[in-house]
Amino acid sequence: MSTFAILPVKRFEGAKGRLAGGLAAGPRRALAEAMYVDVLTALRRTQGVDRVLVLTADPGAQRVAEGYDAIPLDDPAEAGQNRAVMRGVAHARELGATRVLCLSGDTPMLDPADLDALLGRPRTADRYVVIVPDRHGEGTNGLLLCPPDGMKPSYGVDSCARHKALAEEAGLAVEIAEIPSVALDVDTPDDLDALRELIASRRGGAAHTRGMLNQLLRTNPKN
Repeated sequence: MSTFAILPVKRFEGAKGRLAGGLAAGPRRALAEAMYVDVLTALRRTQGVDRVLVLTADPGAQRVAEGYDAIPLDDPAEAGQNRAVMRGVAHARELGATRVLCLSGDTPMLDPADLDALLGRPRTADRYVVIVPDRHGEGTNGLLLCPPDGMKPSYGVDSCARHKALAEEAGLAVEIAEIPSVALDVDTPDDLDALRELIASRRGGAAHTRGMLNQLLRTNPKN
C-alpha cells in the first residue's frame, strides 16, 4: 500500500480574509504560513505517509514544500480545492499511489499518531473512503480514498454529508472518523479562539503556530 498525502494550499498573500476584523494582513499571512509548516511537519513525521504533494500557486509555499521533502505542484489556475485535489490525485496515481489522504493546510494541531492510527487501521473492503469531519461535523477536513480516484471530491458547504452520499453511489465502503487533531481548521474568529484554547491546553504540537500566536500576543495584546 502506497499512501500519498495531498495538500492544497492557497496563496499566503491575502490569506484568511475572514479573520480581517481582528487581524491585519501581515499577521494573517504569518498565521497561514505557520499553520502550513506545522501540517508539513506532522506529515513528515507520519510513518504511514509515503509522499506529500502540495498544490499551490504560491512560490514561497512551493519552496517550503521542497524543504520538507514534499513535491510541489504548481496550481496556476487556482480553480478551487476540488480541482486542486483532483490534479493531485492524478499525479499521485502516476507516481504509483494506491490511496491518497487529502488534508487541509490550516489544521496545525495535526497529530502524526492520529494519522498513523487512521492509516494503519485494518479494513475488510478493498475500495473505501474515510471522511474526517471538521469540528462542526459539516465540512471535510480529511478524506482517505482507496483507490485514489474512487470518487470525485466535492468540498464546500456540508461536504461531509455530500462526500458520504457520493461514496455510497460509487460503491465504496464509507467510514466517518472523528479525529480532534484534524477537525480544527482555522477560517473564522471562533476557529482562531478555539485554536488558542487548544494550544493553551496542550504542551506539544503546532510549534510554529504556537510561536506565531505568542509573538502576536506580545506585540499586540488585543489580538
